Amino acid sequence: MSNPSSAVVIPFRRPDRNSRLRRISHGVYVPATDPETLMARARAIVANSRRGNVAVDRTAGWLHGIDTYGWSEAHDDPPLEFCAPPGGPRIERSDVRGRNRTLHPSDLMELHGVTLTTPVRTALDLGCVLRRREALAALDSFARLHGVTASDMRANLPRFRGRRGVVQLRELIDYMDPRSESPRESWLRLAIIDAGLPAPEPQVWIPIGDEPTYRLDLAYRLARVAVEYDSTEFHSTVEQRVRDERRRRDLEALGWTFIVVKEGDFQPQRLDEWTTRLRTALASTYSSRRW
Repeated sequence: MSNPSSAVVIPFRRPDRNSRLRRISHGVYVPATDPETLMARARAIVANSRRGNVAVDRTAGWLHGIDTYGWSEAHDDPPLEFCAPPGGPRIERSDVRGRNRTLHPSDLMELHGVTLTTPVRTALDLGCVLRRREALAALDSFARLHGVTASDMRANLPRFRGRRGVVQLRELIDYMDPRSESPRESWLRLAIIDAGLPAPEPQVWIPIGDEPTYRLDLAYRLARVAVEYDSTEFHSTVEQRVRDERRRRDLEALGWTFIVVKEGDFQPQRLDEWTTRLRTALASTYSSRRW
């Protein structure tokens, strides 16, 4: 990865066809051999901007290894998100969303030449600014990948009093779980909680004999009910489908019930359908009362 000082401003001319430079932002060029990554863009912007601007929100999340961009943004270069201290000069570029925000020195760190918010501060900010299910997925990811805990988050809540989105943040902190391994698992768990059902346990191993053999995305051990998301990414090949069918068939023989959620099942009508099936599956069929 290149040194940030390699980014140079060439305001009045563009590189010709044989140039060794590549345009990375308006008026900012880097060596053509530099990788085309969000980190490279961020470093180039920082190298050619006024000091004091910090990568925040989704940009900081990406730099920490957590992708919170929407699917429609996946094929484009999303705008970078930076902030300056209150009253300070913000970065003003078409490919940058500049803001002003109060940040403590303890909120900041440096990564490969870019100043950005720490994992805890980034998680707090994303818990406020993202849509609800994406926000929980981000909190789960920070808990899993960076060890951010609910206690870490709650300790900072007084500083967020009155901030837009803090009510959502406060609620989602209670739901975050480092065992969740994908955004869709976080979405599933939140949809179940929102339906008034108890939260399932993530990543449950089921033994066959004495050996842990099958792992379930989300499960209720006592009720023997599993909830799983079949994504097109991991359940599209014949081999994957055969493996899933065998696993579910083996567990159904042991009394397990599966609620399988697929792409599109978060739409209101389909959401109601599978949460109703889950509610029915969890309903006890046995009572100790005689009448």
